[in-house]
Amino acid sequence: MEISTAHIKELRETCGAGIMDCRSALIETNGDLQKATILLKERGCAKAAKKADRVTAHGLAETYVHTGGRVAAMVELNCETDFVARTDEFKRLAHEIAMQVAAMNPTYVLAEQIPPGTIVPEGEVICLLDQSFIKDPSKTIKDLIVEVIARVGENIRVSRFARFEVGVYPE
Repeated sequence: MEISTAHIKELRETCGAGIMDCRSALIETNGDLQKATILLKERGCAKAAKKADRVTAHGLAETYVHTGGRVAAMVELNCETDFVARTDEFKRLAHEIAMQVAAMNPTYVLAEQIPPGTIVPEGEVICLLDQSFIKDPSKTIKDLIVEVIARVGENIRVSRFARFEVGVYPE
């Protein structure tokens, strides 16, 4: 089957995968963009799972201060190499996560960090990675990170975060 460059470009814009990955996904799905998108997401998750045990000793601390200066957040986002940490894509991801922390006020990074016996109010998501992304509620923060892992080829991890709000103090 012949795949047009317009289809490849459209798929690339949708999911951010590489040209050859998009082309092969379109060939496997007989040109169906929706099926190809799903296939690439699955492959991205598989790539991320393979990289999950890799050491993330590099990265950056990113801050976000909301308009008016009453709410701020700081996030430590780690990756495997300083090369990836300096890329615009990694910096953009760190900024998006800092905005998420400022807006949604998560308590923990991962569900495994919640102490036993903690009562979580129904409907409240207190883990950063499980929260819906504020700019695209169809994705979680974990999905956002997995997409970047698939594109840059390195493990990425949120190590910690802090949120500050004027006049609100921790208990």
